[in-house]
Parts: sequence; structure tokens; C-alpha cells
Amino acid sequence: MNAETPIVVTAHDACPPEAARVIDTDLGDYNDAAAPLHEVRPISAVARDATGAVLGGAIGRRWGPCCELQQLWVHEDLRGTGLGTRIAQQFERHAAAHGCTVVLLETLSFQAPEFYKRLGYRIEHERTMYPHGITKVFMTKTLAPAA
Repeated sequence: MNAETPIVVTAHDACPPEAARVIDTDLGDYNDAAAPLHEVRPISAVARDATGAVLGGAIGRRWGPCCELQQLWVHEDLRGTGLGTRIAQQFERHAAAHGCTVVLLETLSFQAPEFYKRLGYRIEHERTMYPHGITKVFMTKTLAPAA
């Protein structure tokens, strides 16, 4: 980099693909040098019917004793049947089997904070700055060691 070369900063609604590749790669390289992020592993639990169709699932990642539940979805026709609870519990058991002792998640106020509370998650923090009265809720749950 030459300090005398003029630098132009532009704003975009969507990051240009070539810029996104450079930013992702270089940030990834920086992060890998600072922390052993290569140890982060995906984790999931999926519910299927007899034909193999996906009816719901949970997707996340684990790193050492920490597990992050990033997405949990249940088919609209099956919400309220207990399937979401079964998926979340299977996800948690799988995380515990890998040595995870805590699950972290974020949910929006219109999504599922009450569902997660019933599963034993507790609110760590709430961000109320979003439009339309929406709150982002940060939750955690301590897991029992795997049997």
C-alpha cells in the first residue's frame, strides 16, 4: 500500500462480489491467525418424515465448550406439536456429546423467546433498538454433561 495513492471509499446496497471475496478471505485469514477458528465445527438436528422430506431442523456450530444455535425451523403445519422441542433437545444432546456445556442463541421478539424459555434458556441481554417495537433477545442455556 502506498500512502500517497488516493483512496476512494464508496457505499453500496449490496457488496460487489469481488470485494466480498477479498473482505471474507482477508478477514478469515486475520481471524485464523488470532484464534483457532479452524476448530469451529457445524452441528445440526433434522426431522424428516417417512419419505425423507425435511419437516424441521436446527443448525448451528460448536467450538470447545460453546455451541451456538443459529437457526431452528419447524414446518408451519407442525408448529405447536412438540416437534420443535424434540429438535432442540436432540441438538442439545448432540452438542453435549461433543463436550459443549453451554448453548447460545439470538432470537427476535416475534420469533421464539417464550419457546426457548420453556426449554430452560435464560435471557442474557435484550436490544430494543429495532423498528416496529422488535427486540433482539440473546439467550443461553447450560447443558448437563453427556451421559
